[in-house]
Amino acid sequence: MKTLLSLALAIVSSCAIAQTCDLKFTGKVIDVHDNTPLIGAVIQIAGLEIATITDFEGRFKFENLCKDTYNLQVSHPECTTEAFSIILLDNLDKTFKLEHHLEELNEILIKGKTYYTKAESILENRVKLETIETFSSGSLGDALKTVSGVSSLNTGNTVVKPVINGLHSSRITIINNGVRQQDQEWGAEHAPNIDLNTAGSITVIKGAAALQFSGDAVGGVIVAEPTPVILKDSLYGKTILSGQSNGRGGSITSVLTKSYENGWFGRFQGTVKRYSDFETQDYVLSNTGLSEQDFSINFGLNKITYGFEGYYSFFKNTVGILRASHLGGGEDQAIAIESDVPTFIRDLTYKIGTPRQEVIHHLAKFSGFYKYNPSSTIKFSYDFQQNNRLEFDVRRGDDEGDEASVDLKLTTHNIGLSVESDINDIISFKTGITGNFQENFADPSTGVRRLIPDYKQYKFGVYGIADIQISDKLIAEMGGRFDYTYMDVFKFYRTTFWESRGYDELFQDLVVEEYGNQILTNPEPTFNNASATAGFSYQFDDDYVLFTNYSLASRAPNASELYSEGLHHSASRIELGDLRFNSEISQKLTLTAQKKGNLFSFTINPYVSFINDFILIEPTGVQQTVRGNFQVWEYRQTDARLIGVDTDATFRINDALNYSNQFSIVKGKDITRDESLINMPSANITNRLDYILPFKHKIDVGIESVFNFRQNEFPDNNFEIFLPETETFQLVDVSTPPDAYHLININTATNFDLNNKTKLNISLRVTNLLNTSYRDYLNRLRYYADDLGRNIILQLKINY
Repeated sequence: MKTLLSLALAIVSSCAIAQTCDLKFTGKVIDVHDNTPLIGAVIQIAGLEIATITDFEGRFKFENLCKDTYNLQVSHPECTTEAFSIILLDNLDKTFKLEHHLEELNEILIKGKTYYTKAESILENRVKLETIETFSSGSLGDALKTVSGVSSLNTGNTVVKPVINGLHSSRITIINNGVRQQDQEWGAEHAPNIDLNTAGSITVIKGAAALQFSGDAVGGVIVAEPTPVILKDSLYGKTILSGQSNGRGGSITSVLTKSYENGWFGRFQGTVKRYSDFETQDYVLSNTGLSEQDFSINFGLNKITYGFEGYYSFFKNTVGILRASHLGGGEDQAIAIESDVPTFIRDLTYKIGTPRQEVIHHLAKFSGFYKYNPSSTIKFSYDFQQNNRLEFDVRRGDDEGDEASVDLKLTTHNIGLSVESDINDIISFKTGITGNFQENFADPSTGVRRLIPDYKQYKFGVYGIADIQISDKLIAEMGGRFDYTYMDVFKFYRTTFWESRGYDELFQDLVVEEYGNQILTNPEPTFNNASATAGFSYQFDDDYVLFTNYSLASRAPNASELYSEGLHHSASRIELGDLRFNSEISQKLTLTAQKKGNLFSFTINPYVSFINDFILIEPTGVQQTVRGNFQVWEYRQTDARLIGVDTDATFRINDALNYSNQFSIVKGKDITRDESLINMPSANITNRLDYILPFKHKIDVGIESVFNFRQNEFPDNNFEIFLPETETFQLVDVSTPPDAYHLININTATNFDLNNKTKLNISLRVTNLLNTSYRDYLNRLRYYADDLGRNIILQLKINY
């Protein structure tokens, strides 16, 4: 008997030895609500006494496993522990979802994605809280320029408008705390009316993938989300104080949050900024000061299965526009463009005269959700926005500009209802409807022809988005959206302009009444716009992933493109729209390869866009008015093609030294005219080294090199002006881009523990360290002055 038992044991042992145990089991642990990775989750294999912890991306790995059935226990400090079972016959990659309800609010309230794309077939670029705090004294556009492929269209240095892959303004949708921002984004010098300090993270989606909020995001979507609230009895906050040499001013921002374990929470945030005239290397940029005051309040309740949130924000700023950009006659225009220095320079002052713009923006929102089963949620939201924009011109005999030349009040109501559901382990689906009413009132008491007419606009949208888990490595997404737009417009036209455009023959039915040399019209255009997205992501292994996406976006022309006819004062130019415009239709294909690793990571993102009926605005001449000499810019439609590539790379040389690189290039082509598109960003490359000095209090030191190439592809929009004094014509060069330039920036930062709960961060940043004199192609004031000189910024941040 003993012999037989020994023989049996020997056979079993030999079989065990013969079995190959070289299988690999990898995976990811994510939040069931919004798919964000859970860091520090513990995965334990029962019976084997082995366990591992997820990394910063929520991933884990087991190696040298045998073919078998395994029972797992997955736990996280802020989650309910879950048990799972897997059958391992080959290498396996699997995602586990946990109910992450003790640490962060449900996505409808604070944290989760306010857009919807679980499959992530298009790469999302994120601006982290650390970067947002670095640019606390700046603007949203300043922070976004840290993302490859994102540049800015500037009016001086205080009006910074984001540009994504060469596109901007109405082609970019901005989502602010779950609300689509409505603040007259049509103007080239209308920066987003958002306090950067309200955001805890910012996501840039380079394409029309966020169909939940819009189908017209031809350029992309920017999602600004607040910092998540901790669901426990707590009171915490932070204050950031910044001061800088260029502009001789600074900012202070504070936020205080009160939370309760029973789900109630409240938060208050406020910001104040004040700057004098800014300076170049050699002179003062007169009348470029800034004054800004903002605050926001939100409160809510989160009970995991239901909740609501109320939110209100107030934004007010006064921005000076370079005085030298507003000129007199045609000869002054030519002299200003050819001069190396501005034609108007005064001593530095905090006074903001004319020209200037003043903006007040109100946003109020109420939203709620109800989870009617573990995998399905219904959401509701309503928001109200009012944007009042005043533009002050240099009026003859009145340099103070107490009377506005433009007074626009834009009021928007938006309502949305959606249902999100995981149909099974393979398919997730979301559908919803949106309704929008918008009214613009142009106050006639300014005594100046209204650039944008009175109108009412009604929009209705419906969408559906689905994600399909084809395999452990391959995930697909697809979605569609339809938007209907109706506008009811009342617009006065000059009779001469109406007839010169041929409108008297094309749109005679729009005429309501004639008043001498003016015609009152009532256009009522309608637009039907379809949008769609489709793509997939494929995970080759732990480090390599491939994204590809096709997006179709359809954008109705905005009121400015259709009806502009007059002087845009803060832009210092006459703008002319066209009633005959159709909707833009864009098709964009992106392909992204990404490698993630502890030592080396990179992303390469080539793309191509074809846009039919692309609407652009370009200079066509100069017109003399009673207020001086102004360039004339006209909108027109054409077919366009944009091709480009964005790359990112990081290399950790050692534990203390890190290198990063970004490169972007885009080529825009007017296919109809076979010429380059106007205002395309030039190629740019950024190199950065970060080093941690090994002192008692670690000091982070970074040096950054930014090189902007000269834009060598541009259209010829030069024109001639007549000089009465000499009775000759002179060519005005508004086309030739400035030279390439190279900037060096440095920064240092360190932390101190003031007590157990309070930390102090001190940072010193210097931009344009060498005080380089340069002009940027996408700065609208490059004709008249250089860009900013050296700027030293000291920042103190206290967390408490």
